[in-house]
Amino acid sequence: MQREQPDEDAAWRAIVDNYGDPVLEPDAGLDATPEPEPEPELPEHLRDEEPDELRYAVDDSFVPPAPPPLPRPTPDRMLAWLGVFGSPAVLLFFVVTGIGMPQLLGWALVGSFLVGFGYLVMKMPSEPRDPWDDGAVL
Repeated sequence: MQREQPDEDAAWRAIVDNYGDPVLEPDAGLDATPEPEPEPELPEHLRDEEPDELRYAVDDSFVPPAPPPLPRPTPDRMLAWLGVFGSPAVLLFFVVTGIGMPQLLGWALVGSFLVGFGYLVMKMPSEPRDPWDDGAVL
């Protein structure tokens, strides 16, 4: 077996002696604390009109802006949805509680369900969606 060269033995010995201890030798040409680079200016067309819209918390995590309010349905669609969900809820209430309900009210609730459902189906768009549209709005 051939004996290793002395400088290679010394290198391995230094590795074993310093195992687990980091050996940091600063380079002579580099500063220990680099100067932070200034942020580049954005072009005018990319700047936000309201820079306060995006805020950062104390720990530099992103805090999104408040979401816009939910859209209000038109009165005709609101009435149709009330017929679709409200009529079965009223019927279920009468059935569960065992309270007698006039037959005319029962038929009116069934009719309001059918009319509301039919109206919502009628107002659905008739043309198919674009197959490449994933629904995202930018």
